[in-house]
Amino acid sequence: MKNLKIDHLVINVDKFIQEDKELINSIHSIGLPYKPRWGKGTKGFKVSNIWIGKEYFELVRIKAKDGGGWIKDWTTKYLDGHRGLIGFALEVNDIEETYQQLLSQNVNVSPPEPLTFRWFFNLLTKTMPWRNLYLPEFKGVPFQFFLQQLNDEKSKTYMEQYMVPNSRDNAIEGITEVNIYGKLTEGDKKVLYALFEDYEESKDLLKINLGAQTIRFITSNTYRVEVVLKCNNKDYSNKKINIHNLQIQNS
Repeated sequence: MKNLKIDHLVINVDKFIQEDKELINSIHSIGLPYKPRWGKGTKGFKVSNIWIGKEYFELVRIKAKDGGGWIKDWTTKYLDGHRGLIGFALEVNDIEETYQQLLSQNVNVSPPEPLTFRWFFNLLTKTMPWRNLYLPEFKGVPFQFFLQQLNDEKSKTYMEQYMVPNSRDNAIEGITEVNIYGKLTEGDKKVLYALFEDYEESKDLLKINLGAQTIRFITSNTYRVEVVLKCNNKDYSNKKINIHNLQIQNS
């Protein structure tokens, strides 16, 4: 698909990631402002964001068995013990056209729908100003891609004003690389071939080029994820932090 870019990574986390002061300070120490008390949530889930320029990490903790309106499949996986990257969001310019293109390549995708959840004692429903399309879950690695398109430019401008505090203030300006270590199945690869146009493949590497951003699938017996951030501040250069099996590292 054309005009895809990394938007954000959804990460399942334990309670201490959102509440432990030492861990929060460790995130601050690499130049990432993090206010875990901020962010959306209900009685069933809590989201806290780490804003990286126009991209971000969405850290999710499930607080109740029903998930409080969070995505059902992801809630089930969280309660079954999943931690780390669960959803990899790509921004797309025309989600309807992309949906039809994926269907034409026999990829089993969900129709584009807005994210909604109930809050205030289940009396109110909140609908977010974007639509999501979910690709099939991978079999070899424990996450899935999904595509996202904001309703309009007004919605994009509206959302960007809430992307604070932001690492941009520390000259850390965005996500440049995501490296996924693990073993893809042939079915997983077929999804990637359908989704991405510009990729290179060798024996142990599938490299996806998204302009200034890169995604790599690297064959490994041990699953883990590395995210590299564009850092123009020597005080934070090469610093890193681990959140479960996901490592965030400044360039």
